[in-house]
Amino acid sequence: MNRPTLWQHRYGRPLTRRKFLHLTGFSAAGMLVGCAANPVTGRQQLMLMSQEQEVLIDRQQSPHQFSSDYGTTQDLRLNAYVDGIGKQMAVHTHRPQMPYSFKVVNATYVNAYAFPGGSIAATRGILLALEDEAELASLLGHELGHVNARHTAQQMSKGVLTQAVVGGVAAIAGTKGAGYGRLASQLGMFGAGALLASYSRDNEREADALGMEYMVKSGYSSDGFIGLMEMLQSLSKHKPNAIELMFSTHPMSTERYRTAVDEARGRYGHTKGAVLGRERYMDRTASLRSKREAIEAIQHGEKEMANRHYGKAEDHFRRALSLAPDDYAGLVLMAKCQLAQNRYEEALAYAESAKKAYPREAQAYHLAGFAQIRKKRFRNAFQEFDNYETHLPGNPNVFFFKGLSLEGMNRIKDSANHYYRYLQTVRQGKQAAYAHDRLVEWGYIR
Repeated sequence: MNRPTLWQHRYGRPLTRRKFLHLTGFSAAGMLVGCAANPVTGRQQLMLMSQEQEVLIDRQQSPHQFSSDYGTTQDLRLNAYVDGIGKQMAVHTHRPQMPYSFKVVNATYVNAYAFPGGSIAATRGILLALEDEAELASLLGHELGHVNARHTAQQMSKGVLTQAVVGGVAAIAGTKGAGYGRLASQLGMFGAGALLASYSRDNEREADALGMEYMVKSGYSSDGFIGLMEMLQSLSKHKPNAIELMFSTHPMSTERYRTAVDEARGRYGHTKGAVLGRERYMDRTASLRSKREAIEAIQHGEKEMANRHYGKAEDHFRRALSLAPDDYAGLVLMAKCQLAQNRYEEALAYAESAKKAYPREAQAYHLAGFAQIRKKRFRNAFQEFDNYETHLPGNPNVFFFKGLSLEGMNRIKDSANHYYRYLQTVRQGKQAAYAHDRLVEWGYIR
């Protein structure tokens, strides 16, 4: 086949394999080494990123993590409550100018996390484990501590996270178990936690100290921080599988717990009679707590999924959906469970139900597209991935699956363009090898 290559169309000369590999590699150009004053300590520290870059990376990456966690809750009252508490606290931080947002995401595992520009999320699972508003304020305060101490930017400055954010995310990582990792890789989706920073013990100590400072300044009793630490300490000892991701990104220790108790009873002992807000917390989370049984069934199903016990997982998801038929996380997880068992029609049915339950959230469209490809309905698959990209742009794997769909429709030139765009970001793995081989076979790469 003697086609002019895509490269020739642009530059008038053929693209060699060596040049191709060079051009599609990651580059950190433009990220210059420098020093900046830490906003908490005032001391100079190595810092590659400006505040503007932190916000930009946050805006690019946080929507993908939120979608991985099944989207922001549709319980508008609950989300407004958590966002309101967070924003009341943000004015007492060292970086009150940051564009903070606080979300509840539909995931049922126990976790909370922050992106460098101030996007902070808590899962439904961790909110069910809290007892009062002071504990919620402690949780949000801890995440605010990470943002204010610039822990993610600090890690990027040391090269820890650079590959994940420069030029797009190319790897599936940070999933909650072997079963999840394999399935996420097959589906071309970001695994839960793929975009999150993993903090050091020093980072956690600093975030604890700042979190307690911020929640006390916001009028809460430091007993709330003790309550949070007691809950995390208990979970870390007795239920490690349920919160594997929580403690892989936020390492827990007896030292952290003891330090929190000492600070709460010493430096902040005068706040013992301040606000706990248990009644208000119970009122504002009543809708969530009414779904506790369904959420716990989903948690059990996720444990079985992580261990590749798909039949047992399916039983738990079925139980959850009998209690909460329109639960988006339950429907998406059931679709994934069907895909893992090669039941593509069943997976498609659950994905369609998920789309109806939460039309603005992207993940169900991706799953539907994958199921359609497996059924060789390539035109339908392309439309699903197009819908996914409309709702959530920026996942390079969509270029691959669109290319695969177009190849199935025998639209070779369009397919080649999508494979080429995919390989500009992703160079490793079976999908990258497949895309590269197709471009070689079709004469677009020599």
